[in-house]
Amino acid sequence: IECTINGIGERAGNAAMEEIVMALKTRRNFFGADTRIDTKQIMPCSKLVSSLTGFFVQRNKAIVGKNAFAHESGVHQDGFLKKKNTYEIMNPKDIGLEESELVLGKHSGRNALSKKIEDLGYKLTESELSQVFKDFKILADEKKDLFEEDILSLVQKQKTLEDDLTTYKVKNIKCSFESGKTPEASVTLTMKDNEKKEATANGDGPVDAVCNAIDIITGLSCKLIDYQVMSKTKGRDAQGEVTLRVISNNREVLGKGVGVNTIEASGFAYINAINKLLFKLKTDKLESDGIAGP
Repeated sequence: IECTINGIGERAGNAAMEEIVMALKTRRNFFGADTRIDTKQIMPCSKLVSSLTGFFVQRNKAIVGKNAFAHESGVHQDGFLKKKNTYEIMNPKDIGLEESELVLGKHSGRNALSKKIEDLGYKLTESELSQVFKDFKILADEKKDLFEEDILSLVQKQKTLEDDLTTYKVKNIKCSFESGKTPEASVTLTMKDNEKKEATANGDGPVDAVCNAIDIITGLSCKLIDYQVMSKTKGRDAQGEVTLRVISNNREVLGKGVGVNTIEASGFAYINAINKLLFKLKTDKLESDGIAGP
């Protein structure tokens, strides 16, 4: 059977690997087949593929969708509590899914955060951990509840800030919006040598204004071809994950940003894409400089 994780494909998608694997596992006596796949890696792999490709998994998707093991209806909950297999023919732990619980708070220390990050399967250097802890404290002041997804977002954000890839970092974003008036945004970026650059621009909307201000600073003119926002956790104070695609000089890249403020997260995502474009331009130049002529 030809299949892909999350069923992704160029046009209409493919058969979803996780659905095939779990169908064979759940009905092993009927099918008489075994894939020998470690099913507890299904959910981590699904999240990784979604993160790398920028294609969100729809909430109602079988096996890996957020609603797959959610029960909100009173009748559903009553039946589920009395007998789990009434609505769940498989154990969510079999696909590596653990219930997202409140894990840390604003009074949690560095060691507690470090232990939680290790439990999630990540290893950070001391400098990376210091930055994540700093961001964690800021987020803890903005959010009442912190979940595993919030911690993962902080770690993934740090992992995108590798020195070789990072030319610009967002220092500050100031945006004004009022009905009937043109939105305006002021953006301050820092470079590797800590030099600060600032620009102000207008746009069709707050996000467009932020992107235009960034374009003025970087000198790049990028076309936004895709823009998506998805809540990382539940609640009105949940972090929003922005995923966008931009194209410049026939180069297309994916940018990602996370934050409680969606406008700010959009700025992070756009800068992430800009840094990738600049890195590609630098790499292409080095490769062309290294080509020996006849």
